Amino acid sequence: MESKDISQAVISRLPRYHRFLSELKDQGIERISSADLSRLMHVTASQIRQDLNNFGGFGQQGYGYNVDYLYEEIGHILGLDTRHNLIIVGAGNLGQALANYVNFDRRGFHTKGLFDSDPHMQGVMIRNMPVRPMSELEDFIRENSIDIAVLTIPKEAAEDVANRLIACGIKGIWNFAHIDLDVPDNVRVENVHLSDSLMKLSYNLRDLEG
Repeated sequence: MESKDISQAVISRLPRYHRFLSELKDQGIERISSADLSRLMHVTASQIRQDLNNFGGFGQQGYGYNVDYLYEEIGHILGLDTRHNLIIVGAGNLGQALANYVNFDRRGFHTKGLFDSDPHMQGVMIRNMPVRPMSELEDFIRENSIDIAVLTIPKEAAEDVANRLIACGIKGIWNFAHIDLDVPDNVRVENVHLSDSLMKLSYNLRDLEG
């Protein structure tokens, strides 16, 4: 089944399944039932079965799920068996934190370069990579087979930078700028609004208190 036929709600749960399965693997657990996985993840067993049935099911009645197999299959569905080269545009605090997060490499996401428009940042070494000027953006993308760009820049600059990236063939943008980008149908954007998540937490705290 094509991924476009799968609801975004299901897709949003797949990374969580993958993370819990990784932890089960580390504990040496070889198989797990949907009921046991349900208790761990606080998702109903029927929801787990429905989600996985979108991709073929993977379980056997009376046996449950083979943890290693399910982990690998969900990784394949998520595209984690494909190497992705990425760049970070915006070398401020958030950009530097993302560049230094080593778990991206373990998931197949390799940071190849950082860019910033601030002359004072250019040449600064972050994780053994120099921050490059924006004037080098297009050539670097073409020479290094970049397919994902991470934007950690002010929203005022995000649309112009996104258009430059798309013109170079970038197909995936992980956008931390405080704006929802409007891109062509052949480009995928994941908008991450940190303040939205914090406000959701604030709501849940208020709900808890009263």
